[in-house]
Amino acid sequence: MSRRRSCPRGSVSVELAILTPALLLLLVTGIMFGRTAVAAHAIDVAAHDAARAASISRTGPAAAANAETAAAEALSRQGLDCTGGPSVEPDVSGFARADLELAFVSVTVTCEVSFTDIALAGVPANRVLTTTFVSPIDIFRERS
Repeated sequence: MSRRRSCPRGSVSVELAILTPALLLLLVTGIMFGRTAVAAHAIDVAAHDAARAASISRTGPAAAANAETAAAEALSRQGLDCTGGPSVEPDVSGFARADLELAFVSVTVTCEVSFTDIALAGVPANRVLTTTFVSPIDIFRERS
């Protein structure tokens, strides 16, 4: 004689009701981490491109302008829209050296990434990401 196990009716519904919020939280957390990682990579690329563009410039003011242009173009290529626009801060003080001593230029890019499209309680509205890249100034390039 075989005995069938009987399952109380409605237990599957109760289990589903308990697990659904946890699964949704896991999904939203994954989306946030993924979006943050993609944005961080785009900002890294922008800082790298900006520092490289500044390092091959001939003057300090031209280096600052080239850094801002390169960062904006890199962020545009990556498809990242910063809330309020990106902040690009080049440090071109290395151009003040007149000799052939090794000098550097650094560029810091800051971007505020928005999470307002994920409308859930407990999800932050935005996150500020910052990265800095340093590049050696090309000492063999003629400076004016």
